[in-house]
Amino acid sequence: MKHFKYTSQLVAVVLIIAGCGGGSGRTVLQNKGSDTLVNVAQAWAEAYREVNPEVAIAVTGGGSGTGIAALINGTVDIANSSRSIKDSEAEQARANGQDPVEFVVGYDALAVYVHANNPIESVTVAQVAGIYGEGGTIVSWTDLGIEVPGCAGQEIIRVSRQNNSGTYEYFREAVLSNADFKLGSRDMHGSIDVVELVESTACAIGYSGIAYKTDHVKSVPVSFEGAEPVPPTVDSAIDGTYPIARPLFMYTAQQPEGAVKEYLDWIMSDAGQCIIFNKGYAPTRPVTCAP
Repeated sequence: MKHFKYTSQLVAVVLIIAGCGGGSGRTVLQNKGSDTLVNVAQAWAEAYREVNPEVAIAVTGGGSGTGIAALINGTVDIANSSRSIKDSEAEQARANGQDPVEFVVGYDALAVYVHANNPIESVTVAQVAGIYGEGGTIVSWTDLGIEVPGCAGQEIIRVSRQNNSGTYEYFREAVLSNADFKLGSRDMHGSIDVVELVESTACAIGYSGIAYKTDHVKSVPVSFEGAEPVPPTVDSAIDGTYPIARPLFMYTAQQPEGAVKEYLDWIMSDAGQCIIFNKGYAPTRPVTCAP
């Protein structure tokens, strides 16, 4: 399998235009949502400009909840989400005369990140829940049997996401079994913000998509109780062995037609799936990608 190197960057709003000579007949598709997917969505949009110069893709982040809300309100063609649509959201959409259609466009290993100098070798899902969940009793690194260099007092600093994030929602479901988070975490707007804070904070722990991994943080292997720890990688997301692997979604308000369908078909093609692979996520199926 091809190895990849990923350099993360935050893209708040990107408008991909169809180059010189695009006329007034150019189609513009609005694509909004998941911060986890925003860099991939930008890369898809840029590449698709070469495939079909008559279609421009306007890509905006803001979180999965923001994208789905825009879909409900009829202001986007495609909503990106790192969690599945909620029943209540689907009901709102149907009340607005829509019938959301779900597309799985890739997979992610939701990584647990710590500072590069943290000596921890692995964690269980239950331990992570004990750190983040309301009523959890793990409050210091010594509770896990380690001492972190440079961490005064050894108190764990919990880095989380804001509650409009699909990553937040998925973590709450998969790790906390839908229990509430402890109060007092540092809630970040974007995936890259989580990694950057962990990178600069010796006492910190955070969670974010595997594609946001840098050489300056440590991603910790995770296990269910009694099982072997599994590192978060593209391979472990593909084969489902990583305990916090998740699908990544795109949603349309109806069965897609025309330019929207053509764009989604291309995303699911080998070319589109190689782009998500090269961005550090798992494709929906095995693909052979050029170096």
